[in-house]
Amino acid sequence: MMRKLVLVILITSFSQIILGQSETYIVKKASFNSDKYDEFSPVYFKNGIVFCSNRNLGLSNRSTSQNKGLFKIYYVDTAGKADWESAKLFSKNLTTILNDGPVTFNSSRDTIYYSRNHDISSKLSDISGPRNKLGIFSAIMVKGQWTKIMDLRINNEWYNVTTPYLSPDGKKLYFASDKPGGFGGSDLYYSQWKNDRWNDPVNLGPVINTKGNESYPFINPAGELFFSSDGRPGHGGKDIFFSLYSDSAWLEPVCLDPPINSQFDDFGIVTDTLMNEGYFSSNRDKSIDIYHFKTNLPQILYKSIQKKNQYCFMFTDSGALVIDTLNLKYIWNFGDGEKASGRVVSHCFPGAGKYTVKLDVVEKNTRNLFFSKLIYNLELRDFNQPFINSPDIVVKGDIVKFDGLRSNIPGYRVLNYSWDFRDGNKSFGKNVEHSFKEPGEYLVNLTVTLKSDSTGNEHKTGVSKKIQVLNDARVSYTAHIDSVKTNLPDIRTYENALIKTQFSAETEFRKDAVFNVELLSSKNKIGLDNKIFRNVPKKYTITEKFIPEDITYSYVVDQQMSLMATYPAYNELFALGFKNVRIKIFVLKEPAEKELHNLINRNGAYAGSYFDSSDRLTSNAFIMLDQIVKLMNKYPFLRLEVAVHSDNTGSAATSLMLSQSRSQLLVGYLINRGISSKRLVATGFGGSKPIAPNFLEKDRKLNRRIDFIIINN
Repeated sequence: MMRKLVLVILITSFSQIILGQSETYIVKKASFNSDKYDEFSPVYFKNGIVFCSNRNLGLSNRSTSQNKGLFKIYYVDTAGKADWESAKLFSKNLTTILNDGPVTFNSSRDTIYYSRNHDISSKLSDISGPRNKLGIFSAIMVKGQWTKIMDLRINNEWYNVTTPYLSPDGKKLYFASDKPGGFGGSDLYYSQWKNDRWNDPVNLGPVINTKGNESYPFINPAGELFFSSDGRPGHGGKDIFFSLYSDSAWLEPVCLDPPINSQFDDFGIVTDTLMNEGYFSSNRDKSIDIYHFKTNLPQILYKSIQKKNQYCFMFTDSGALVIDTLNLKYIWNFGDGEKASGRVVSHCFPGAGKYTVKLDVVEKNTRNLFFSKLIYNLELRDFNQPFINSPDIVVKGDIVKFDGLRSNIPGYRVLNYSWDFRDGNKSFGKNVEHSFKEPGEYLVNLTVTLKSDSTGNEHKTGVSKKIQVLNDARVSYTAHIDSVKTNLPDIRTYENALIKTQFSAETEFRKDAVFNVELLSSKNKIGLDNKIFRNVPKKYTITEKFIPEDITYSYVVDQQMSLMATYPAYNELFALGFKNVRIKIFVLKEPAEKELHNLINRNGAYAGSYFDSSDRLTSNAFIMLDQIVKLMNKYPFLRLEVAVHSDNTGSAATSLMLSQSRSQLLVGYLINRGISSKRLVATGFGGSKPIAPNFLEKDRKLNRRIDFIIINN
């Protein structure tokens, strides 16, 4: 299974409207029972029922204690007059001098598996002792007669193997046995048909088996297990339980509702696929008899609390790429016509569907796009489940409307709806009304009968929802609502939100990325002498970059290692009329670019760490410059611009002269270490290209920096 399956197994429904109190099952003694003998363990066969009975029909082998015969296998045609007199001995070939049955058949009804004693060949007095154990035997139908009786290899002379039931696919034979190593008196086992034989028995385990006795397994076509047990809490004696193998384990067995189960022994059940009706055995009326049942209202055997379809969420930017919220703001576009501003916002979608969610950073004054942080496709799904549409909190005595119209079960058509309000009242229909008479918390159950669009098979499932019933209208709803956590889930944690990221700047930034100030982009190549660039200040060098994944040419005028360092250039160029200026993240691809990027990250690029108070190179500068020498020796065609910047504390002329002299000093060191002067350019910009405001010292420090820029040939 793709994940752990929460199953809701329900049984039967009727199409008519039923309101008020009702039992889950309607039970009636079958007409083919005798008055004083025992009948039990029915199974379906052709048009009728095969069962076990000790009725005396003149057979010679009797039990002297109660004047009843030994148990034999009988058949009654339930399509006709199914009374006591119409029941006939099923087969003389399968009849022994000891007890025979119960039985089970394969799907084609030409192979039978049945229980009987191992030794049937001697006198009754010799073979009726405790050493003559029960085993399972098989026979096949040949020309209308059961022949070729075989002793199954799973039988053993030291313990009993009995009450067999064959799975509908014929691959597993379930049975009860008191073989050593079990959990109680008798346990349930199965044997797998493999390589043309029945493999060694496998115990169903401690979830199914107890210290008591489990027996009479029945497997319906859906693979659901019914069995009897006297080792579990129930209604008394043996009770009939239900379980299902799910996600590599049996689910905890559930006791069937009365009147199927009673204070007496109830066992040996068989049903149709949806458990609309069936038969079971019980000793509730002096003798053991077979009872017919119909399901009046569905019993939810495994309850699943309805999952809430969430449409309201929190959206949060992680803040890994810091922005200056004094000049910039976050804008979320949710793809449903709605937007929100802020790093953390909440939003409610109109319902399930597909949306494109974007997070942009825009300039507050101009509302122009500065930077795109995130784009992803969001598919918001409703849970695949029946759905109870109703208020969560109601007042006792009020008429409350319920409907199941928002049930979402792809591949199936809903045939009918049934409701259990858990106050003794039940109802049918897609739209119902109900009034709770007492305050409290009620777990309302909805069952839907479905028909598969592909196979036409019917299927049933259901869900439960907690309804809080308040004492009267004067009780404030607010107190109850406030007691529930109202924090919205983060969209990234909601299990029914499928997110497919188209672009994430933070993800890209982890890949040796820088931020480019892009003047414009074009599908066609534009000459750098084009008049479109004539107003670009000379301090900016226009670089053409081809972006192969977008098949576009990007014209870049600045490159920085942090997002906000690009804002001054962006702001200046936008003010000069370049309305298409954008900040684009660019992942470095060339090895030399990536290595230089990592050097700057490790060693920093602040002028204060490169020059002392006398404008001499520091030891930190030597370390960095020596690594630059190694890099340029490694890549002999690499050309480098060494650009020095200052803050605005001095005059523009003084700042420019200082930055130029510092740049020459850095380049001179590289030349002295053997790097050709033709591969180096020294540039001083003074304070003309700030990357931060100059009001505070911490910002001025950022502006006193050194750029090592690869020059494209």
